[in-house]
Amino acid sequence: MPVTLEDKLVVAISSRALFDLEEENRVFESGDHEGYMRLQLERLDVPARPGIAHAMVRKLLRFNEDGVQRVEVVILSRNDPVSGMRIFQSGAAAEMQLQRGVFTQGRAPFGYLRPLNADIFLSANPHDVREALAAGFPAAHVMVEAVRATDHYPDELRIAFDGDAVLFSDEAERVFQRDGLAAFQQHESSKADEPLSEGPFKPFLVALHRLQQSGTSRMRIRTALVTARGAPAHRRAIRTLMKWNIKVDEAMFLAGLPKGEFLREFEPDFFFDDQTGHVDSAARHVPAGHVASGISNEAPGGS
Repeated sequence: MPVTLEDKLVVAISSRALFDLEEENRVFESGDHEGYMRLQLERLDVPARPGIAHAMVRKLLRFNEDGVQRVEVVILSRNDPVSGMRIFQSGAAAEMQLQRGVFTQGRAPFGYLRPLNADIFLSANPHDVREALAAGFPAAHVMVEAVRATDHYPDELRIAFDGDAVLFSDEAERVFQRDGLAAFQQHESSKADEPLSEGPFKPFLVALHRLQQSGTSRMRIRTALVTARGAPAHRRAIRTLMKWNIKVDEAMFLAGLPKGEFLREFEPDFFFDDQTGHVDSAARHVPAGHVASGISNEAPGGS
C-alpha cells in the first residue's frame, strides 16, 4: 500500500520553533549564510536545546508510544540540507521520532503544507505563517522569547486557544472594533443561538478531538478557551462549540482582563491568540504563538 499521512495528525514545524537556534540564527540574519552553515556543521554532534514548541511536540509524539502511529511531525524549514542534518541529530538525541523534513535553503516552505496534509504549521518566521494562513492552514508565529512549558503534567497535553479570529471567525471582533463594547454585547446577545463561523484553528481543534478519541491510555489532552469575552457574550461561544460537537475542558471568559496570569495557572504547552498584546502578555508566562488572522492583523486601510 502507498505511504500516506491522511490518517494522522500532521504537525509541520520549523527548526527554530522546535529547537533553540537563536545564536545560530543571529549569524544567519547578519548575512553570513556560509558562516551559518559552517557553524551548524561544526555543531552537528551538539544537540540543540529545546525550543518553545518542543514540549507540545514531544507530548504529541507520545500518542504513538503504543505502536499506533497517530501523529507525524515534519520539519518544514528554510534551513539548508546540511543544517537539516543537525536538526535530525538533535531530534534523535531528544529521543523524538522525526523522520521527515523539507529544507528549502531560504525559499518559502509553506507550499509544501498541502502535500503534507498538515493540520498545523508552527514557525518562527511571521511571513511564512501569514502565507500559510492565507492558504487555509492553521498556523502560528512562535514567540521564541516566550517562557518554556513546565513539566508538571507529563502525561497530559495542554493547549489553550483564544476564541474570536482563532477558533471562531472575526465577525464579532469587527463589530467591537467598529462600534464599541456595547454594540458588541448587543450583537452577540441577539445572535446567541446562531453559531459563529469557524476560524483558522477550528480544524486543529477538531484534529486534537479526533486524536483524543482515537484511544490511548498513556496520554490525555486538556483544552481551554481563553477569551476576552464576558457575559452575556459567552453564550454564543459556548453554543458554537456545542454545535460543532466539540468540548473544551476549561473556559475562561475574562471580559478584558489580561490573560497571562490565568494562563500561568492553566500551564498550557502552547497558547494561540490573534492579538499581539495578548500574545505578549501570555509569553511572559507560557509558550505562545501569534495567529495573524482577522481584523486585528489587517494592514491599516485593509478590508
